[in-house]
Amino acid sequence: MNIIVVGSGGREHTICWKLAQSSIVDKLIAVPGNGGTANEAKCININPSECDYINEGENPYVAIAKHENCRMAVIGPEDPLAEGIADAFWDANIPCVGPKKAGAQLEASKDLSKNFMKKYGVACPSSETFTNKDEAINYIKNHGAPIVVKADGLAAGKGVVVAATVDQAVNAVNEMMDGGKVGNAGKKLVIEDYLEGVEISVLAAVSVTPEYAVSGSASIIPFLPARDHKRLLDGAKGPNTGGMGAICPLDDVSDKMMEQFNSDILQPTLQGLIKEKFDYRGFIFFGVMLTSKGPKLLEYNVRLGDPETQAVLPLMDFDFAAMCTAILNGKLKDFEFKWKKGYQVAPVVVSGGYPEKYKKGCEITVNEDLLKASTAKIFIAGAVCGKRGNKDNLLTSGGRVLACSAFGQTFKEAWGKAYQGIAAVKFEDAFYRKDIGLPGAAESGKLS
Repeated sequence: MNIIVVGSGGREHTICWKLAQSSIVDKLIAVPGNGGTANEAKCININPSECDYINEGENPYVAIAKHENCRMAVIGPEDPLAEGIADAFWDANIPCVGPKKAGAQLEASKDLSKNFMKKYGVACPSSETFTNKDEAINYIKNHGAPIVVKADGLAAGKGVVVAATVDQAVNAVNEMMDGGKVGNAGKKLVIEDYLEGVEISVLAAVSVTPEYAVSGSASIIPFLPARDHKRLLDGAKGPNTGGMGAICPLDDVSDKMMEQFNSDILQPTLQGLIKEKFDYRGFIFFGVMLTSKGPKLLEYNVRLGDPETQAVLPLMDFDFAAMCTAILNGKLKDFEFKWKKGYQVAPVVVSGGYPEKYKKGCEITVNEDLLKASTAKIFIAGAVCGKRGNKDNLLTSGGRVLACSAFGQTFKEAWGKAYQGIAAVKFEDAFYRKDIGLPGAAESGKLS
């Protein structure tokens, strides 16, 4: 079977790497892919701008999938899902792992998402929605701080401000609604209660359609809990980023807490998807705060998380492509999930200056002997093939350049191997945190 994977980040490289391990996969087409997918087994990159067979007005991803005889599509990023790419694939009779447009709005609109949570009794912080700046500011002044200000729409990770003071919150409102900091995403704001606690990420497979609901096969199956480290600097300090590294599983998350997550968040979400009659076959990301009053849902993402994917998928002791088929065919509830007994640690290496201005085009060198000795796997995010597509020559092209993911029977072993792997990678002004997964690395620091 040929599969098209849409996206260009570290998540998509990890997905391609995992799909390539399946005996049912013949060929992977990464669109547009990156320098990592270009080197992955069974995988080729295709850039739509270089395809002369795409007709004007035709969906380029669908056109490529047809040209390459793809029998499945797997969507990585949120933007194409919000725009309805899954609908386009299904209309072309190409099964798609990713929710259709209606379900994808759970991430595309914070307001819609919060209303969904309230409607179906999902445990979450209290919030209000505003389209008027003065009303939003008055609410903040009356409510007090700390408080969270969220742009309603997709904002490339820049649409959430956790404000320690009223002045910070008011400034966030002004920047989003007047200053154009997040474009149209800031025309509507969700202002939310601040919660104290420890944040975790729960990725899950989802197989929900109206037909599956009637047959009783609609289901959401959570993966092992993971943790992202958002702050740039050690000790959870510095500005927020797209993620400086992830670990999986989590020793500080009890079975009781996961049972409460299931009853208070996952099951109400499943019932909501069913009652809304969504066609949601893909993945969902639960951003959860573990508070003294139990787990509370901060947000839905309608795809796998990044860099959590780089820590979770390597622990899967099952056929990822077969699981995707089960999602599409309504057989997920019967699919057997097996997980490796151990830990995965995946620190991220970024370009100097990230998350602000940074240089591109720096050559990446890898000491293959040192990398092999570490047993770590490099997942490329912001790097492309240089020298006219030479796969052995990688150049940086983004802020988050790569993740170095390693397995160990113990956390200490996985941590050591991951950082041994990082030592094998060199490029100008490379930077990484040295405490991913250690005590205090992600437990605080939400308020500056």
